[in-house]
Amino acid sequence: MKKFVIAIISAASAWLASSAAVYDITACGAVSDTTVLSTSAIQKAIDTCSASGGGTVSVPAGSYKTGSIFLRSNVTLRLENGATLYGSTDINDYIPVKTDYVSLRTHTPTIQLIYADGAENVAIIGEGTIDGRGSAFPKLSWNDEGITRPHLLRMICCRNVRVEGVTLKNSGCWMQHYLACDRVKISGITVINRNNYNNDALDLDGCHDVTVSDIIADSDDDAITLKSTSPRMCEDVVISNCVVSSHCNAIKLGTESNGGFRNIIIRGIAVKPSADQSSQYFGFEGGIGHGAIVLEIVDGGSMSNIDIGDITIRGTESPIFIRLADRARAYSPDVPVTGVGTIERICLHDIMIDEAGPTGSSITGVAGHPVKDVELRNIRIRHRGGQPVTTAPADEKIADYPESTMWGILPAKGFWLNHTCNITFDNVTVETAEPDEREMYVVTDSPGMTVK
Repeated sequence: MKKFVIAIISAASAWLASSAAVYDITACGAVSDTTVLSTSAIQKAIDTCSASGGGTVSVPAGSYKTGSIFLRSNVTLRLENGATLYGSTDINDYIPVKTDYVSLRTHTPTIQLIYADGAENVAIIGEGTIDGRGSAFPKLSWNDEGITRPHLLRMICCRNVRVEGVTLKNSGCWMQHYLACDRVKISGITVINRNNYNNDALDLDGCHDVTVSDIIADSDDDAITLKSTSPRMCEDVVISNCVVSSHCNAIKLGTESNGGFRNIIIRGIAVKPSADQSSQYFGFEGGIGHGAIVLEIVDGGSMSNIDIGDITIRGTESPIFIRLADRARAYSPDVPVTGVGTIERICLHDIMIDEAGPTGSSITGVAGHPVKDVELRNIRIRHRGGQPVTTAPADEKIADYPESTMWGILPAKGFWLNHTCNITFDNVTVETAEPDEREMYVVTDSPGMTVK
């Protein structure tokens, strides 16, 4: 028994020693010089660290240029204070890779600055910066993100992921895409992503057991974004204490929804216009975004048990947009979408929205497929107003790309409800800066609506 205990202690000590090992990229040949490519040196440090049982790869203070690098299991990439990894501006320095995981955006190879597939116990931490210099990669087609424009960070089918403290800047398209990952913790990071099209700040896609907290994000495209581009549901996610700016949608579940969303809690978010309006690929005059809180099921899938509260929003065109429709875009040609999805058990509460555009808010489903059981409580909205009586849209656009401004000015200054069931408004008020002739609520095919 004594020998057995000693063996366990020895094995534990060996693991702790390996996990504490530090591999400096400069010792492997990396050079603090943005005219010199340090990709192979950084990759050597990562591979040596992983092969030795794991530990930390340190990026010391300095400026290092790199192409695609691949994280391995049990490796922590730590950027020290004053360290910056700069993405190469030469597309040939990025390695196309194709994962075995099937989703809408993995049918073809993609390129990215930092990539991990099937890795465990991986982390990117520290006080340094990763700058993708994404403006060097022009948009060549409607759906070229990740093909000719690199993601900055992409993790697929990874377990036990941490991203903490670092600053992420200027991706070629999406900043950080976590696809089918489990046990993800993202905290204390800063994201600045407004130098190209499709510049999302954060994309959680079919992930389980996720916490996101204390991030500051400024993106031209969607900011806090949950997706489901495969049959895998995005579920058990808590997002809290963040400050975000977006020219598009600040908090968004969708557009892709094949697997759906369940058990999502979003708390303590401040949404504001960006202080930098020098570049604007999306958005409205004055730098305000399209939508503040956007919940969408349009490609099958289900959405339930969503709790969003303690939110303050300044500057958005359409405050709240909940949309169930039937675009029916399949994540794979072999698996067509065969039915309309569902949205139910949604609670939006304790929300203050100011400086909004006049469009209004909407909750809409499809005939025979209503949005059900939504509670809106303690919500105050102030928008520009100044609109005449407006008729409800004749075209419901059930197969169109869902966007909060897809119908233009809505028939209600508050909420337009169409094909809903059991929607409750409790202490919801709407103020307009200019007199507005529209009704507070316009309701069609929506039994069970309650106003308290």
